[in-house]
Amino acid sequence: MASEPVRTDLEEKIDQLFRVISNVGRGDYTTRLAADVPDDSAFHRLFGGVNEMIEALAAQEQRNVDYQRELEDKLATIDQQRAAIRELSTPIMEVWDGILCLPVVGVMDSSRSADMTDALLRAVVSTRARCTIIDITGIEVMDTSTADHFIRMAKAVQLLGAACVLTGLNPQIAQTLVHMGVELEGLITHRSLRDALQHFVGQRRGARAR
Repeated sequence: MASEPVRTDLEEKIDQLFRVISNVGRGDYTTRLAADVPDDSAFHRLFGGVNEMIEALAAQEQRNVDYQRELEDKLATIDQQRAAIRELSTPIMEVWDGILCLPVVGVMDSSRSADMTDALLRAVVSTRARCTIIDITGIEVMDTSTADHFIRMAKAVQLLGAACVLTGLNPQIAQTLVHMGVELEGLITHRSLRDALQHFVGQRRGARAR
């Protein structure tokens, strides 16, 4: 039986060097080359340089991990802030038994309209509301696109079996809509939130009296 060839010290060191570099290539920065090399040896400088390189790569990898974790935390915070902003920008209140009110302030766009409609429809279902009031007292300017958003919102609410009215139109908006020929088709309007609330409450009392 032939004996296995004896490996030289040079072969051992080269093999160790390749193993460590291979580990680094796989993302393992924990291994290091042996330090028990004579100071006057060429391998001492080579091993020291490789170990320093691995240390630098390990430090950079840790910085990357820390940065990724910090970025994920910031993104999570941003998502939470966005959710909070959406809730604050869509404050749906039950102002009377079965009567919801959605006060709208600021500029309406497609994204905000979709969020408002979704929130309002969910509230109608969860509270079993029979009446909804969209109050636009906080809106100073309305164009055809904005009016269309409210018409679509009202129709969606009506499909769930709840009445929907628009309140808070100021004289400027009323004149603008008339000038542009915009018709709030199928959307009942009241001068103020108070008027709409009195209308709904009066209807209920009349129905109970009958």
